Amino acid sequence: MKKLLLLSAVLEIVTGLAMLAVPVTLSSVLFGALPEAPLGVGLARMMGSALLALGVACAFASRDTRSSGSLGVVAAMLVYNLAAAAVLLSLRFGSGLTGIGLLPAGAAHVALALWCALCISTVDRISPGVVYRVR
Repeated sequence: MKKLLLLSAVLEIVTGLAMLAVPVTLSSVLFGALPEAPLGVGLARMMGSALLALGVACAFASRDTRSSGSLGVVAAMLVYNLAAAAVLLSLRFGSGLTGIGLLPAGAAHVALALWCALCISTVDRISPGVVYRVR
């Protein structure tokens, strides 16, 4: 679980900072389309802020992977990764966007969602909200 949380922290922090700093460039690479200013750029930066927050949560959760809080972060990341994969892949196959980053990002989110599910499924709950161990 620690490796999952650390990798998620790095990926989300880097992507979040990039989306905050260069939203037009990153949107162009990821989606193959430019965000319409000012709303699209503002929404891209809001997305960057959310990704940065997820990354920080993962970084802190990685410090104590035996806590129920860490398990909660992994569960939240499972939901996020499933939703992100669905959105990215539907943009590619349903909306016809052709950004070079859509398929790799969608596939990465599928892989991360599977890893999150695996971590959650291999947890032995010793006592509610106190400590658990990974089998």
